[in-house]
Amino acid sequence: MASHIMLLSLLALTCSVGVLAFEPSPLQDFCVADSNSSALVNGKGCKDPKLAESKDFSFSGLHLPGNTSNFLGSNVTPVNVAQVLGLNTLGVSIARIDFAPWGLNPPHYHPRASEILTVLEGTLHVGFVTSNPENRLISKVLQKGMFFVFPMGLIHFQRNVGYGNAIGMAAFGSQNPGAVTIANAVFGSNLPIPSEVLTTAFQVNKSVVDFLQTKF
Repeated sequence: MASHIMLLSLLALTCSVGVLAFEPSPLQDFCVADSNSSALVNGKGCKDPKLAESKDFSFSGLHLPGNTSNFLGSNVTPVNVAQVLGLNTLGVSIARIDFAPWGLNPPHYHPRASEILTVLEGTLHVGFVTSNPENRLISKVLQKGMFFVFPMGLIHFQRNVGYGNAIGMAAFGSQNPGAVTIANAVFGSNLPIPSEVLTTAFQVNKSVVDFLQTKF
């Protein structure tokens, strides 16, 4: 009887650890992504570790400012497994975010990662919204050297509130955090979300929905 209880306890512990792990732990030193592999796995297939090179683990360009000459006045330079194949299975990635004066990284969320944003230059107003039913905004104005945490899956934003350029460096707990920009997803989906869904959800006229869909 005692052995059965011990077995069930170990099984429960194993299941709980599996639930807490968002990405599988590596079972080898590294798993450089094989861009030529057609294997359908949760992540990317590995190339022969004997063929790994230093370029698989490095990236050059984060010192370069991003092009912010767009209507948002911001630019994200991602460094995830798509850019650095050696990040495969390691569960981390980063991104540089450049802001023109009053530039905005619009409301979005990362479906597979929490984020830590560190301000390298400028002043940013940042925040995230808690889930239903509270929908509470938690926000702060960050100066150079400060950081802020955005929990996984929650809508958040960053805005430059200074008259000069701003730079942020974001770290993610995933090799491929993903990003869903709310306005693009809702009003720019392919195929479009039916207008009757959006008019009811946002309590606006169809003409407003039609106008927004032309923007995205």
